[in-house]
Amino acid sequence: MADDGNSKQGAPEHLPKPDPAGYFEGETMTRRGVFSAGAAALGGAAGAVVLLPTIGFAVAPLFEEEGDSWQKVGPIEEFNEDTYTPVVLTAVPGIGEAGKTTAYIRRSSGEDEREGEDGFVAISTRCAHLGCPVRFVQAAGNFICPCHGGVYDFDGKVIGGPPVRPLDRFQTRPSDDGQVEVGPRFSVTSQLDPVRTRDPGEFTGGVWEYLYPPRPSVPPPP
Repeated sequence: MADDGNSKQGAPEHLPKPDPAGYFEGETMTRRGVFSAGAAALGGAAGAVVLLPTIGFAVAPLFEEEGDSWQKVGPIEEFNEDTYTPVVLTAVPGIGEAGKTTAYIRRSSGEDEREGEDGFVAISTRCAHLGCPVRFVQAAGNFICPCHGGVYDFDGKVIGGPPVRPLDRFQTRPSDDGQVEVGPRFSVTSQLDPVRTRDPGEFTGGVWEYLYPPRPSVPPPP
């Protein structure tokens, strides 16, 4: 049969690829490519605006260093073994009253070596549940959290409510001029063994030391 020109037998195997719509000779990127790249760049910038502050807020505490500051809180004779005396500390300097916190201090009995060799016990008022300020009720001999009913005994151990660990403590020492000085805060386990400072709600001791590792910025225990 004669080839009438419509048979595929004689057609070329590779047809030239047609130019994209709107293409002109010499251009290196089509308008569609420009719009796609621009949209991707805008999307990346928008994502960075949202994510970078969040990442910075989460990571910044890892690089903060807490100063090893000590504050005088009163003459040694103002404190006794039978009850706690509240004192006001500057937790965050430079922000006025908002940077103040309260600690309860008493003389140590000397019967428990975990109370320290400096002769004093200073307990933080920050509840180990969500951080509400606790209050020492002398009639009951307990620390009470008004927010969610947390109850701690005379040594700061949990005896009721939702807190997951004892109250934090502060390092203490007597000064050369007869004053009591209060230093960095630290956390304790249920056995009152000192560990690095933990945030409210975090456990201490045992396997929790690995499940809830402390932030590198917090000071080590005394």
